[in-house]
Amino acid sequence: MSEERYGEFVLVRRHGHVAELVLDRPKAMNAVSTEMARSLASACAALAGDPAARVVVLTSSHDRAFCVGADLKERNSFTDADLVRQRPVARAAYTGVLELPMPTIAAVHGFALGGGFELALSCDLIVADRTAVLGLPEVSVGVIPGGGGTQLLPRRVGAARAAELIFSARRVEAGEAAGLGLVDRLVEQGRDREEALALGERIAGNSPVGLRAAKRALRLGHGLDLRAGLEVEDAAWRSVAFSGDRAEGVAAFNEKRKPEWPGE
Repeated sequence: MSEERYGEFVLVRRHGHVAELVLDRPKAMNAVSTEMARSLASACAALAGDPAARVVVLTSSHDRAFCVGADLKERNSFTDADLVRQRPVARAAYTGVLELPMPTIAAVHGFALGGGFELALSCDLIVADRTAVLGLPEVSVGVIPGGGGTQLLPRRVGAARAAELIFSARRVEAGEAAGLGLVDRLVEQGRDREEALALGERIAGNSPVGLRAAKRALRLGHGLDLRAGLEVEDAAWRSVAFSGDRAEGVAAFNEKRKPEWPGE
């Protein structure tokens, strides 16, 4: 396993073809400061361009929190001009996770609030343990979810349920979160990272070309009418149909062996 640090608060660990993207600001429960946001965007840009990274798992180094959202202590010192300047930096962090081209999994325990929950929502899948507490409390402090929450949450749970959660600013504990569809897999306490990495390893065994194309089709086709969505799927199929991965996959199947993906 190798490690690479991006600034003071973000770490990338390599587990073969699974990249673990670690939120590593434990003294502040991973509150997203300007510096942390900038580092997260940089790490995501590096991962996006890395063909060896087939899956990214987003984890936390804090034992009681995934991420508590924006650093409100830092924000309290901001002038209006400071807030304007910070906005594109913050957006780049959230869109960096959202636009990763490979499958992404969030491993959530403890508090995942505000921007912390939005980072998890930016991933394709969320694995949470029974200590998880999720919510978008922004309207309780005079703002709105600004890291994608108003768009990502209704796509996950529907418009009315998202409205209730955002308007009430309430916190949702793990059991209810699983029932509402806020998380995809609920695991025993302390096992979110282990289970997410194991799921990532299973996914990473598949064609990297196929995985990226499937994610592209899922993302671009969402919300389109069926005919338009099928055209998106066809374009994604054509991008893989004549690839080295497709040829290797068919050959490995017929030869009854494990494929060795060229990744192209």
